[in-house]
Amino acid sequence: MNKLNLDKQTAVIHGLVEGCSIRSLERMTGVHRDTIMRLMVTVGDACGDTLNQMMRNLPCKHIEVDEVWCYVGKKQRHIEVKDDPSQVGDFYTWVAIDPDSKLVPAFRVGKRDAENADAFIGDLSSRLQNRIQLSSDALGAYVEAVKANFGNDIDYAQIVKTYEAEPIGPGRYSPPKVTSVDKLVIVGKPDMRLASTSYVERDNLTMRMSMRRFTRLTNAFSKKLENLKAAVNLHFAYYNLVRFHKTVRMPPAMAADVTNKPWTIQDLVRLAN
Repeated sequence: MNKLNLDKQTAVIHGLVEGCSIRSLERMTGVHRDTIMRLMVTVGDACGDTLNQMMRNLPCKHIEVDEVWCYVGKKQRHIEVKDDPSQVGDFYTWVAIDPDSKLVPAFRVGKRDAENADAFIGDLSSRLQNRIQLSSDALGAYVEAVKANFGNDIDYAQIVKTYEAEPIGPGRYSPPKVTSVDKLVIVGKPDMRLASTSYVERDNLTMRMSMRRFTRLTNAFSKKLENLKAAVNLHFAYYNLVRFHKTVRMPPAMAADVTNKPWTIQDLVRLAN
C-alpha cells in the first residue's frame, strides 16, 4: 500500500465509495486485491476517527433511525458451534439521519440487540446540542435505549408498519407490500406530521448501492468484521463530507455547519498518510 502514490490511492478509494467490488478494482487499476483491502481498512479507520471528532454539538432538530442488515463470513443460519458469534453471522448498521441537512451524525455496526441499541442511541445523544424529535421503526430495543439516554428530554414517535405475507414463487424477492402504517407517541409531544422513517430508509438504499458488500442476492460480503466497519466508516465520511446531495446542493456536513467547505476523496486519503 505504501508503494502506491497518492493519485493511485485516490483512484482506488474513489472506486470503493462508488460501489465497485475489490476484484473489479483489481482488474481496473492493476492494484492487488490485498493492497486494496489494506488501503480501505487504513483509510476507513482514519475516516472513523475524523467523523467521531467532527460530529459534535450538532444543531439537528429531527432525527430518523433505522438498521441495515448484512453479514460477515456467513449468514446466521450457517453458524456452527466452532464459530465466534461476535465475529460472524448477521450484523446490522445502525444509522441516524437528519432529514433537513441529510447529515448522518451517528452510526454503529453491531448485532441487532438491546446492547447495541443502547450504545447507538447513547452515542447519538452525546452529539446533539438541543432537544430533538426522533422517529424509528417498531424495534422494541429503541424504547428502553431512548428512555435511558434521553429521559424525557425528547419527542419520540415510532412508525409501525404491517406487511403482507412474503409471496412464494415469482416475485418473492420483491419488497413485501405495506398493508398499514401506524404512528405511536412514545415520549414527549412529537409532531406526528413529521414522524417518519422515509429518509433513513432511502439512505439504506444509498448504502446498498455504494458498498458492494451490502448488495443483496450476490456473492459480495465481508470476510472480517474489521473490514465491514472500515467500509462503513469510509462510506459515511464520503457521504457526509464529499458527496453533494441534490436536495441541499452541498455535502450534508456543510449543510449542517460541520465544515465550511466540501472535502475531496484525496482529503480522505490524506487522513491516513
